[in-house]
Amino acid sequence: MSTQADRLLNDLHHVVSEAESLLRATADQTGEGAVELRARVQAALDRAKRSVGEVQTAAVEKAKAAGRATDAYVHDNPWQSIGVAAGVGLLLGLLIGRR
Repeated sequence: MSTQADRLLNDLHHVVSEAESLLRATADQTGEGAVELRARVQAALDRAKRSVGEVQTAAVEKAKAAGRATDAYVHDNPWQSIGVAAGVGLLLGLLIGRR
């Protein structure tokens, strides 16, 4: 899930960057319609940048909170954590060994 969110954020950053490049390339176009269209596109891009930034900030905060919770659990239950890690390692070893 995290990888998909990272890819989505990267894609959105790329789209915003390309749209800004397009706006700069068409800056010499004149006419009331072109000016109005550029203003609307620029406003939409600004909103998209803020939204992406907010989503990215929220995702980082959630990841940090999950890390803190995991760290606290491991400190409170070290033997259970070691057992779970050993079990997962055993399962992965068995799956890899089957190939």
